Amino acid sequence: MVNSSPLLLWSFVALALVVASAFVAAVHRSSSAGRAQRSRETAIASIATVAWLLLTLVLAASGRLSFTSRPPTMPLLIVAIFAVAFGIGTSRLGLRIATGIPLAALVGVQAFRFPLELLLHRSYQEGLMPVQMGYSGLNYDILSGLSAIVVALVLLRRPSSLALVRVWNVAGIVLLANILVIALVSAPTPLRVFHNEPANVWITRAPWVWLPAVNVLAAVLGHVLVYRRLRHEAQTAARTPLASAPTLGMSR
Repeated sequence: MVNSSPLLLWSFVALALVVASAFVAAVHRSSSAGRAQRSRETAIASIATVAWLLLTLVLAASGRLSFTSRPPTMPLLIVAIFAVAFGIGTSRLGLRIATGIPLAALVGVQAFRFPLELLLHRSYQEGLMPVQMGYSGLNYDILSGLSAIVVALVLLRRPSSLALVRVWNVAGIVLLANILVIALVSAPTPLRVFHNEPANVWITRAPWVWLPAVNVLAAVLGHVLVYRRLRHEAQTAARTPLASAPTLGMSR
């Protein structure tokens, strides 16, 4: 385990658990099934979420995650994280969540990236991670979290502000991609560009593995869900004139 202050450690764990719980809540909230079926779906989502949390935590705590092993196991986990995020986001469950939850909530939940960036800055100050991975360096993802709050509030007053959401979603993806690339080239791999210490190895240890396994996964999944919601809204708008055309013709 990387040495850190108890405040940082438990704040990090608490945020990861809140973010993970938000997924379970989304599954429950978006269900249109009866009470029994909804409870079953929520239970399955809870079990799957807990299993993922425990699996990644155990892998990190046991020392099985590394950038330098043969084969390097941490990059394999990162691939799995993206596979899970896109797998859920593009599935029927993803569509259900995207269309069954208010758009303001889909955007607003990404506000977790604001406190996360505060914790990352603290992690840099305590010597866990390199400076370029925080907002004192080259990570500007704190803007995604702050802007998510603003855009969500706008949507509560003006739910039709889809153009604003499109711009926000693209900007959030760009900011997320920026820090992911920085994290990659800060790790001890042949792709390393930043050679200042410490290298980005803290995410291979418990509980910091939840940075990619929970928070990055949630950010990626969130953007996919917002995109699917925007696409659904566009398709619905395109069908509306066609649906109303026969009525207009009959009225003549």
